[in-house]
Amino acid sequence: MAEYTVVTSDFINVSITSSGQKNCIERRFQKGITIDDFKGKLELLTGGNRSTMQLEVFDKNNKLICSPNDGSRLLGSYPIDDGMIVHVTDNFMRLDDDLANVPKFEISDDDYSKRPDTVKAFLAKNKLGKYNEEEMKQKEEDKKREEESEIEWTKNFNPGDRCEISVPSQPKRRGTIMYVGKTDFKEGLWVGVKYDEPLGKNDGSVNGKRYFECPPKYGGFVKPLYVTKGDFPEEDYDLDEEL
Repeated sequence: MAEYTVVTSDFINVSITSSGQKNCIERRFQKGITIDDFKGKLELLTGGNRSTMQLEVFDKNNKLICSPNDGSRLLGSYPIDDGMIVHVTDNFMRLDDDLANVPKFEISDDDYSKRPDTVKAFLAKNKLGKYNEEEMKQKEEDKKREEESEIEWTKNFNPGDRCEISVPSQPKRRGTIMYVGKTDFKEGLWVGVKYDEPLGKNDGSVNGKRYFECPPKYGGFVKPLYVTKGDFPEEDYDLDEEL
């Protein structure tokens, strides 16, 4: 069996489109994964199935570059560059328009509460989930301790401080702390970071509310315990030297 190796940078930033969705999703992938593993990740993004999906890669001018469908090959062994579009075609994928035509069963909250055969009735009868007072009390205490830990961890965080982000299952990233505090998009304490690379999800604003200023794709919000403040110099990313 032939061996394939990655000869370019370790990661690739591409846009994902599919026959089952109208929107475009931008994601970063390791080039060292096989096409089978790549398709597995695309299952979560497109709703397709790795065994039936077919991939085509287009450049910014919509020119077909390659069709990476050999499951044993590495993603990085194909001529895919940053900014290209990976289009997923799957004839067995259910389209969004199809879902809109599916009849929906509706029931009022009052009628639902009276039924003895529902998940709600089962949880209440067996004192599970929110119907378990002791469990709910423990969750509240755990939440309070977590909030106290976050406040203690970030008490010396200030806008302009350098930091390193270490989110589980993701590569480490460096950046600058721009915001520390509560947000409208999710409860709890959050740290707004301007990354050194365009690896973020926003420009410092979420759902129309601005928390800090930075270029598009350079901003992100991270839970405090994933942020380490320190003397982390900005790394030199000289893209001209990449092969």
